[in-house]
Amino acid sequence: MRAAHPARSLLQAFLAAVLAAAAPAAAAETPAFLSAVLRIDAKVPAGARTAAALGTDRRGTGVVIDDDGLVLTIGYLVLEASEIDLVLDGGRRVSASLVAYDHDTGFGLVRADRPLGTAALPLGESAGLQRGSPALAASYGGEDAVLGVYVVARRRFAGWWEYMLDRAIFTAPPHPLFGGAALLDRDGRLVGIGSLAVPDAVDPGKAFPGNVFVPVDALKPVLGDLIADGRAAAPPRPWLGLYPQAALGRVFVVRAPPDGPAARAGIAEGDVVLGVAGTPVSTLPEYYGALWSAGPAGTEIALDLLRGDRKTTVRLRSIDRRDWFAAASGNR
Repeated sequence: MRAAHPARSLLQAFLAAVLAAAAPAAAAETPAFLSAVLRIDAKVPAGARTAAALGTDRRGTGVVIDDDGLVLTIGYLVLEASEIDLVLDGGRRVSASLVAYDHDTGFGLVRADRPLGTAALPLGESAGLQRGSPALAASYGGEDAVLGVYVVARRRFAGWWEYMLDRAIFTAPPHPLFGGAALLDRDGRLVGIGSLAVPDAVDPGKAFPGNVFVPVDALKPVLGDLIADGRAAAPPRPWLGLYPQAALGRVFVVRAPPDGPAARAGIAEGDVVLGVAGTPVSTLPEYYGALWSAGPAGTEIALDLLRGDRKTTVRLRSIDRRDWFAAASGNR
């Protein structure tokens, strides 16, 4: 008989320990913390900005974080949603309303329209997670959807959709139902929310599949504002509607969505961004850093571009990303 892999045995022991801490060993019922991990079903209008890329029927996980039915999830599940349902143990459905979508962190918040009768999952401290830390990744689906994982990296993540996250949590092995999944520490506290599956979790460009979790520490400074006003109090970042990708030391435009500032300024797929506001850029972090330091939404941005074999400078007025979404729904 083949011996169990030591790392796998450790994860199994860790999983058993957290499950035992969450429910008495003598009890045969589902561990208590899993009742706070539920399913989110969201319907999005066909004409929504994100309908083509993310679909109109979205399903993922949400986590109850207060006793009044506030549920934390990953924002893309509920972005532009016209209907949101929470699905609890036994299939009970409770309608919910959008509280906030925060593009800077990627978090989404919804609140149940009536009491859930579910204890909240406490927020932990994601700062303490380091490479090698064991954790649990839990999606909707009960105990069968709980996976023992390791933190394999804490590093910056930059995405083409004008998004960058410092000290993102990278875990492995990958959880298949990562969208909105809860990441729990050894004390059963929530330390991250699942966002993505990636092919290079340990080091950029090196094959090692895993997941990206958004650390809950990024939520804490803005949670009060999101609940009260539906948005963070800080001035919104400038948004160009220019979706970039970096390769070979160049920042390429891969898409400029219709009606965005970049598309209106004639910027198109294949253009290369050489500089932002006079600052040369060759990576996504450099690009975002230069863009976001140029001023708040509404600031005019000068982009130095390479178009074919010709260099040019295009000036365009940035906007608040929320206004672009509102314009599509008629809620400007």
